[in-house]
Amino acid sequence: MSAIRIRRALISVSDKTGLLDLGRALARHGVEILSTGGSAKALADAGIPVKEVGAHTGFPEIMDGRVKTLHPAIHGGILGRRDSKDHMGAMETHKIAPIDLVVVNLYPFAATVAKGADFDTCIENIDIGGPAMIRSSAKNHEFVAVMVEPAQYAELLAEMDANGGATSLDLRRRYAAAAYAHTGAYDAMISSWFAGQLGERYPERLNVTLKRQQALRYGENPHQDAAFYVDGSNRPGVATARQFQGKELSYNNLNDTDAAFEAVAEFDLPACVIVKHANPCGVALGSGLHDAYLKALACDPVSAFGGIVAVNRPLDAATAAEIAKIFVEVIVAPDADDAAKTVLAAKKNLRLLLTGAMPDPLALGTTFKTVAGGMLVQARDAGRVMPADLKVVTKRQPTKAEMDDMLFAFRVAKHVKSNAIVYAKGAATVGIGAGQMSRVDSSRIAATKAEEAAKAAGEAQSRCIGSVVASDAFFPFADGLLAAAAAGATAVIQPGGSMRDNEVIAAADEKGLAMVMTGLRHFRH
Repeated sequence: MSAIRIRRALISVSDKTGLLDLGRALARHGVEILSTGGSAKALADAGIPVKEVGAHTGFPEIMDGRVKTLHPAIHGGILGRRDSKDHMGAMETHKIAPIDLVVVNLYPFAATVAKGADFDTCIENIDIGGPAMIRSSAKNHEFVAVMVEPAQYAELLAEMDANGGATSLDLRRRYAAAAYAHTGAYDAMISSWFAGQLGERYPERLNVTLKRQQALRYGENPHQDAAFYVDGSNRPGVATARQFQGKELSYNNLNDTDAAFEAVAEFDLPACVIVKHANPCGVALGSGLHDAYLKALACDPVSAFGGIVAVNRPLDAATAAEIAKIFVEVIVAPDADDAAKTVLAAKKNLRLLLTGAMPDPLALGTTFKTVAGGMLVQARDAGRVMPADLKVVTKRQPTKAEMDDMLFAFRVAKHVKSNAIVYAKGAATVGIGAGQMSRVDSSRIAATKAEEAAKAAGEAQSRCIGSVVASDAFFPFADGLLAAAAAGATAVIQPGGSMRDNEVIAAADEKGLAMVMTGLRHFRH
C-alpha cells in the first residue's frame, strides 16, 4: 500500500515549535488527535480538538508520568499491519484503533545535561515511551508516518494537501530512516553521558553521534564525495561559524580553517595564523591585528597565497584591507566590524567566517582518526608549556627575549605536522619546516624558507640569524641542532628524552647555544 490516509495521529512533543499549526492542519483534514500531558494541554488551550491518551487507552498516566503510552492500545495501533487479517482481527477483538501518524520528539536529555543537572534529574529526562513509539512507527512505516522534529511538519502537511490527506511510501520510508537516526543519536548521548558518570573515558563500546551540517561538492579531490558533520559540542570554530560571503566552503577549506583557528586560539595577545595545506606558514603576535598579520605574512608570503588567515580578535577594516591585497581562500575571526565586512565585500569569492567566540585551547576533548577497520581515539592535545616547566640544560642561560620567543615557537610547533621545526624571532615565525621524514630535513627546509623570504624582501641576511628554534620532539641526533645553529639560531627549545641527549647538549654548548627542555612532546600526524 503506497498512499495511506491519516485518520488518527498521536502527538507527544517536548519541543512545541510548530505544534499548534500542525494541530490545526491535521484537524482541517479531519484527523483525530491523541496526545499526552503538555502537548494535549497546548492543543486544547488553542481550541484544537484533542483526546488524552489516558481516555483513549482507558488507563491513566501513572508513576509520575513514566507510564502513559506503554499500552497495547497505543503500540497495537501503531504496529498492526493493515494488510494482515490476523493483525486486523486482533485489533478488532481488542478494540485497538489504528494510528496512522506519530509525532514525537524526546525528553530534552542533552539540554538537561548541558545545564549541569544532577544525576537523578538527568535520569528522569531519559525518555522511554517516546523512543518506543518512534521505533514502532518506523518499523511499520508501510502504514504509519513518523515525525521526530518540527522541520518535517511542512513537508508532511504539503503532501497531505496534495494527496487528499494521504502520505506516500517514499515519504514514510525517509521519515522512518530519520526516526532510527534520531533514536540512535539519543541513545548514544545517554551512553556517552553514563560512561562519563562512571569515569570511563574509553568505554568498551563507543557510540558517536554526528549531525550533517553541510553536503560538500567533493572531498580532498574531485573524485571523492564528502559531507561535513558536527558533534553538537558547540566548540567555537568551523562548526559554529557563520559564512558572510564567498563561495561554498570545500572539504579542504574546512580542514585548513579548523587548523588555522585552533592555532590562533593558543595566544592571548593579538595574533594571526596563516595556514596552507593544514600547516602554518606564518604565525605572529602584534600590537594589533594589522601588525600581527604583516609579521605573519612576512614569514612565507609565497605559501600564504591561496591560504587561510585566522585572527583571534574582531577583524577591523585596516587589517581586512591589508589581507585583501593578496588572494586568500578564507578569513576566519571571532567577529568583524561593519567596515571590515564592507572592505571584503569587494572580494566576491573570498569566504569570511565569523565564529562568535574563540575556542579554549586547554579544554579537554576527544579526537578521532580512521584507520582500516577501525578508529583511533585520543584526548585532544591540550598540553601547554609554561616558563616554570622549562629546564635549562646548557652552560649558557637564555635571555629573556630568547625565552619569550622559545615559548612562542614551541606553541606554534604544536600545530605543525611532525617532524616540526619552527624558527622564531620577535614573536613571529621566520621559518617553518613541516611533515618531513627526517628532523634535520625539517631544520634545513625551515632555514631555506627564512633565507628565501629575506632575499625576496631585499634583506641582507637570513631571518634565522638571531632567532630561536623549536622542535616538536627530541633531536635523535645532533645533526638537526647543528643545522639550526648553522642557520643562525641562538637558542633551542625541545622536549628532550633522547638516548643521545648528552650528545645534543654537548653540541649546543660547543656552538654557544642556550637550550631548554620541556619534557612535553607535540607530535601532530
